Amino acid sequence: MQSTDLGNKESGKLWHRKPSPAARDGIIVNIIHSTCDYLPKVLRFLNVAFDSSGDRLIAGDHQGNIYVFDLYGNRFNLVQRTAQACTALAFNLRRKSEFLVALADYSIKCFDTVTKELVSWMRGHESSVFSISVHASGRYAITTSSDTAQLWDLDTFQRKRKLNILQSVGIQKVFFLPLSNTILSCFKDNSIFAWECDTLSCRYQLPAPPESSSILYKVFAVTRDGRILAAGGKSNHLHLWCLEAKQLFRIIQMPTKVRAIRHLEFLPDSFDAGSNQVLGVLSQDGIMRFVNIQTCKLLFEIGSLDEGISSSVISPHGRYIASIMENGSLNIYSVQALTQEINKPPPPLVKVIEDLPKSKLNSGDLKIKVTTGRVQRPAKSRENKIQTRILKQDLAGSFENKEILLPQPSVSGAWLSKGDLHSPSSWVFPSPPLTLDYLFFMNELSDGLNKKRLQVLLKGYGEYPMKYRMFIWRSLLQLPENHTAFSSLEDKGVHVAFLNLQKKYPIKSGKLLRVLQRTLSALAHWSAIFSDTPYLPLLAFPFVKLFQNNQLICFEVVATLIINWCQHWFEYFPNPPINILSMIENVLAFHDKDLLQHFIDHDITSQLYAWPLLETVFSEVLTREEWLKLFDNVFSNHPSFLLMTVVAYNICSRAPLLNCSLKDDFEYFFHHRNNLDISVVIREVYHLMDTTPTDIHPNSTLHVFVALTKGQYPVFNQYPKFIVDYQTQERERIRIDELDYLRERQMVEDMQAEVDQQRVEDEAWYQKQELLRKAEETRRELLLQEEEKMIQQRQRLASVKRELKVKEMHLQDATRRRFLKLQQDQREMELRRLDDEIERKNLIRNQEAVAKEMREDANAFRRKVDLEEHMFHKLIETDQTQNQKTQELIEENLAKAEQACLNADWRIQALHKQRCDDLQRNECYQEVARLLRENRRKETEVLDAMMGEEAKKWEEAKEKDFHLKSEKKASALADASRKWFLEKEINDALEHAEHLYSKAVPSYPNGQVASSGAPRTSQLDDISEVDSSTCSKLISKKSFFRHLKHSAHLSKTVA
Repeated sequence: MQSTDLGNKESGKLWHRKPSPAARDGIIVNIIHSTCDYLPKVLRFLNVAFDSSGDRLIAGDHQGNIYVFDLYGNRFNLVQRTAQACTALAFNLRRKSEFLVALADYSIKCFDTVTKELVSWMRGHESSVFSISVHASGRYAITTSSDTAQLWDLDTFQRKRKLNILQSVGIQKVFFLPLSNTILSCFKDNSIFAWECDTLSCRYQLPAPPESSSILYKVFAVTRDGRILAAGGKSNHLHLWCLEAKQLFRIIQMPTKVRAIRHLEFLPDSFDAGSNQVLGVLSQDGIMRFVNIQTCKLLFEIGSLDEGISSSVISPHGRYIASIMENGSLNIYSVQALTQEINKPPPPLVKVIEDLPKSKLNSGDLKIKVTTGRVQRPAKSRENKIQTRILKQDLAGSFENKEILLPQPSVSGAWLSKGDLHSPSSWVFPSPPLTLDYLFFMNELSDGLNKKRLQVLLKGYGEYPMKYRMFIWRSLLQLPENHTAFSSLEDKGVHVAFLNLQKKYPIKSGKLLRVLQRTLSALAHWSAIFSDTPYLPLLAFPFVKLFQNNQLICFEVVATLIINWCQHWFEYFPNPPINILSMIENVLAFHDKDLLQHFIDHDITSQLYAWPLLETVFSEVLTREEWLKLFDNVFSNHPSFLLMTVVAYNICSRAPLLNCSLKDDFEYFFHHRNNLDISVVIREVYHLMDTTPTDIHPNSTLHVFVALTKGQYPVFNQYPKFIVDYQTQERERIRIDELDYLRERQMVEDMQAEVDQQRVEDEAWYQKQELLRKAEETRRELLLQEEEKMIQQRQRLASVKRELKVKEMHLQDATRRRFLKLQQDQREMELRRLDDEIERKNLIRNQEAVAKEMREDANAFRRKVDLEEHMFHKLIETDQTQNQKTQELIEENLAKAEQACLNADWRIQALHKQRCDDLQRNECYQEVARLLRENRRKETEVLDAMMGEEAKKWEEAKEKDFHLKSEKKASALADASRKWFLEKEINDALEHAEHLYSKAVPSYPNGQVASSGAPRTSQLDDISEVDSSTCSKLISKKSFFRHLKHSAHLSKTVA
């Protein structure tokens, strides 16, 4: 068996070599958790649970450390520290990495084993949760406490339903049935109900068990197919219910050593389709027995009396069993190893026995051959002839042929040293070494162990093997194991004489104190004298400590000890047994007169050097190993052996006792451990038993060993009954007097209490009145203070209101000013918009005026052209009239050419001007539209730029005006030159015409000619003036448009 200590490690390996569990115990690994603090201690595991795969399990200790053990991967990991003890564990079946843990603060938490984070926290219980059942789908979970059961939705971690019960009816267990949608609830009144999970409606109720075998159910188990329910309690009976038929179909009675059932668990099998046949039953003795519920056959068991099991869980596939031991460790069992003996094939019918070589035979080897058919004599060695003993086998064929080599002392007649007696492993065995498993073989014999053989074995080794000591003692003392009789004694409860046992004997272990109290109470109920025996706790304590896990054996061992080894102890009750002490003194006088004389000289009686050893059965002066070794010999010999041991102890301690002279030194010596070899004392006891004369030997007074009777314990009345009865009567009289005294005192105390109560009530009333008066004054003062505070608060409130009003007025004023400013800004914006609109309209009006002026100019130009043409026509007509004959053709052609040339020139010019004007107007319109849009976006910048450029514009306007004037002057000069040219041409034409006319026609008077030419000059002047004004207007418009373009260009540059 491998053992793993988790220590302070958070992860590691479970085992360092491949486990090979033995068929005897099947343990794969033993896991303990100890701390390495200043005071090392072992942390006890409390709960364990497997996951759905069966290869991982989770366990939590009482400090809240939760570990995950991977049996397949050979790893363990610390997944959570909750800082408080866990009361229940369960894996969440839907999400493989999550698990539920119920804590000591009545809450349930869900953690993730991978991320080690808290998933959810569920509250609602008011007492400790001892069971968590998860639905097969993993969606729901039921948590059970003593007063309620709650159904949780594991998807939302919200409580779905709550089972409310009466306070008088407690809950035993509520759980889901496997592979179904049914909830089974079991209550403390043996009522069992089945509920539908979805609707929570009651499906059925199991009937009450028969009255002949009615037990209070405590534990339950269900097969994997959900068809059979096993129930047990404080009895050795098991009830098997068929859930389909809803009836009790079988009652199984466990062995008599089973008095109560603590846990039930079905062992799954891969080939039984869920109808499990093997049931694990954990009883009160810490042993878990696995039985077949069909054949009612005990298959195997785990645990022992020394290493009991507290709780156990079986993996879903049935390969492993995880058990929490009573010492707090965790054992992992292999089911395959435990069932190896059951599943192995039957042995062959033919067996061959081979003789050992002669060279291997030693003189100290006693060879006993045990066969299945007949009895053989043991083979003898040549050197030493040793008497052989035959072991008979009653159950023929149940064992194979075996050879058992009995170990002999290394030196004939010599005793082994003290260090060699601590364990059988240190004994000297012949080669090859062989253990003492033959004792189990002899356990199967019908007549028990042979006492003489055990005495031979005891003389050879000085003590019995530690492993088989309890079994040997039970066989030597022939304990009847009367369960019924002991239960009747135990049911009487704690005896009144031992109610306050802890005050006189303050034992640290609560369990040990309870066992001692129950054992002493059972002895007192068995015989009345034991209720008045003062040294009974000292006598029984070592046996109680040794058999604390089996109270029946403990009681019967102490009772057997009293009947046989405490003979005649109670004849002089309540005094020490003077007759027994006299026997010891006689034996001591015979074997060591000097020591007895030394005792007499210092006034040391047998009540000092013998009685302390007897009343404590040497437990004060010996260690545990020495005491066990001593009682191996005491139980194997005559009852007088214990008295001889007292004499031998004194004789072996002769030297230190002779050096003592004070009574306190003697008392200390016989109440404390001394440097004394118990093997020497035992050897001396045997010597005294053999050398003491018959007349003083205790054998003549003490009868031989008598075992307890089976069925009922014998009556113990070996004591002066009248003394006990007198003491009982006196005790009863004293008790009655004490009751009377207590009753009278109670009456006086009641009267005094009433008087005191009345006085207290009066004082309380006066105090109450005083307090009321003071309270009234206090309240008045408080009211005045409150009124003053209210006045002050009202004043403060009024001032605050005024301040708030002022602030509100300021805010309203600021808001009004802001609103007015906003209105002013809006009006200014409206005014600016109106100004822009006016400017736009003015611009449009100016443009229309300019267009009108241009149209008028064009019309004037056309009129001027028409006038010029008219003038030229008139000139031509005049020429034609003047020279119709001579120059008609020339003048006509010249006039037409001139007319055509002039017309073409004027038309070309007009068309060119119109086209240029149109292009300029289009460009000006587009430019104005763009400028207007830009002016709207950048109104402030353009205005500022316009303001800055205003002076320049006036200068440019002056320059343009000056340029216009110069142009006008140039135009006037051109008009004058053209006029002069025309006048000259006209004069030349007139002169030529006159010359021609003078030749052809008689001459006209000069006045007529002058009159006819004067209007023409005025008309030309008018035309030139109109032309000059029109040109000046056109030039001014062009300069205006050029100025707008220049302004727009400057605004773009500024932006």
